[in-house]
Amino acid sequence: MISTIRHFIDSKLSNKTADSDSSEGMINKIDLICAALMIEVMDSDHQLDDREHEEFLRVLQEQYKVSEEDLHDISALAQEEARQATSLYEFTRLINDEYDYQQKVSLIENMWRIAFSDEKLDKYEDHLIRKVSELIYVKHSDFIRSKLNVRDKEK
Repeated sequence: MISTIRHFIDSKLSNKTADSDSSEGMINKIDLICAALMIEVMDSDHQLDDREHEEFLRVLQEQYKVSEEDLHDISALAQEEARQATSLYEFTRLINDEYDYQQKVSLIENMWRIAFSDEKLDKYEDHLIRKVSELIYVKHSDFIRSKLNVRDKEK
């Protein structure tokens, strides 16, 4: 999955013109990396629930301003390649390089949104989000606070 998403990112970035003045509709590499991590949350329980998929699309549109066309491309990647992931480090390294602390906490919260969207938290979803949180150096207290905030909103 990582190589497929990397290819998608590279192809989308290379299709954008360097002299474009507008950033609207631009594919941001780090945002697509975050989307890939959310795809991993969706697949971690080995059951693709429509509610998770809908929340994933909603997060991408609201938080990352991903275009409608790219939403469908990312969804297709998730369905075709989700079980081929080998390492989170490639993604988390880029997040550590590019994101400030608050953006990292926001990513963890978005991952919780995906995990709780089907009204049940699977132990594999929890484990994956915990692992990403550790790899991007989010404090445990912020990890828990994000989890509880999202859980309480879902009720």
